Amino acid sequence: MKRHRDVRALMVSTLLAFTALAGVSSARAETGIPSYMDVIVGATVPTPAETAKQNVLALNTGMFALYESAGRLVQASILAQHPVILGLFSGTGGRFTLYRPGQPPLEAPPVPEVYQLLKSIGHSVMALGVVVGPHIGKVGDTSWQTPVLAYRVQLKAALDSLDATSMPEAWRANNKALIQENIDFIDKSIADGVISFAAVQDFAEKQKNQLKLNIKWAADTQVKHWMGVLADWKQQLGSDWDKVYAASNTIYVARQNNVLFSVLAQFFPPEAINDRLILIETVSFTTTQQDMLDSLTRIIADRTVGETFFGSPHLMDYELMGGDARDSIVAETKARGMTTFLPPKVPFGSHQWPTLVTPGPGAASLADLH
Repeated sequence: MKRHRDVRALMVSTLLAFTALAGVSSARAETGIPSYMDVIVGATVPTPAETAKQNVLALNTGMFALYESAGRLVQASILAQHPVILGLFSGTGGRFTLYRPGQPPLEAPPVPEVYQLLKSIGHSVMALGVVVGPHIGKVGDTSWQTPVLAYRVQLKAALDSLDATSMPEAWRANNKALIQENIDFIDKSIADGVISFAAVQDFAEKQKNQLKLNIKWAADTQVKHWMGVLADWKQQLGSDWDKVYAASNTIYVARQNNVLFSVLAQFFPPEAINDRLILIETVSFTTTQQDMLDSLTRIIADRTVGETFFGSPHLMDYELMGGDARDSIVAETKARGMTTFLPPKVPFGSHQWPTLVTPGPGAASLADLH
C-alpha cells in the first residue's frame, strides 16, 4: 500500500510541476518574454498593503537625508556665530580644539608626556592582575606563561629606561617600585608553576598605595594643563566667551567625575551646564571631532524645533515620548499590581550636572578607600 501511495504522490507532484511550467510557458507566450528572463520576472512583487506601508515608512528614512543636508548648513551657521570648544578623550590626556568664527581651528598643546608615562605604568599593574585572572588556581595550565614572560621583557626594558625619561625625579622611585613588583610577581608565579588567588591578592595589596600615587600625579598633571589652556582661551576670546558652546565626550564608566567636563565647568556659570556646556555620551573611548560637531549641531538645531512647535527650547534635549511613556508606565504598573519605580520629574532645561549628584554613604574617591 505504501508503494502505491508513494507512486501516486510522485505522479501528483509531477503533474503540478508540468502544470506550472505550462502556465509559465503560456504566460511567456502571451507576453513575449523569453525564457532567460525567468530569473528576473519570477521575482515576487510586494502586496499592495506592503507597498502602502513602505510608502509611509519612507517619510522617516527620507527625512534623515534632508536632516543631514540641513545639518551641514546649521553647523556652518553655528561656527560662523559662536566659538566652539571640543574636549575629546584620548590616551594622551585629552585633545582640546577651539573653533573661532572666521578663523582656522586652534589645537591646544598636548598634556605633558609624563602623564602618559604614569598611565602606562599604572595600566601595566592593573592589566597584569586582569590577565592572570582566568588562570588562577588551574594546576597544569601553562598557557599564560609565554605571553606573561614576553611582557616581563617589556617591563624590564621600561625599568631600565625610566631614568632617561622626562619623569620628575621625585616620582621615579615610586614607578620603579611598581614595575619591579610586576616583575617579581611574574617570577614568583613562574616559579610556583601556578597562579594562586592568595598571590594575586598579595600583589594587589603591595601595589595599591603606590598605584594611588601614580593616579594622583597623572590627574594633577592633566588638570593643571587644561586649566591653563582654557584660562588662556577665555582671555583671548574676551566677551565672546559668553557665546561659547563646549562639549566633551564620555563613555559610561568615565561619566562620573569626568575630568575634561569637570575642568570645562570651572570656566562656565552653573546655568551653562546642559545649555552651552554639554557632556555627550558615546559607546567608544575615542571619537572624531566631526562626529562631536555633528552631535552638538543636532542638539542646538533641535532646540529651535522644540521652541517653534511646542514653545520650549530644551524639550528636545529629553526623550520626546518620555512624558507620555511615563504616564503609560504608571498606568501599566498599577494595572499589573506593581510598584511604579521612576525618578522624580525634572524641568526641561535643568542645569543639574549630567552625572550622579545624590549624596549618600560609602566611598566616593580613591582617597576614601583604605
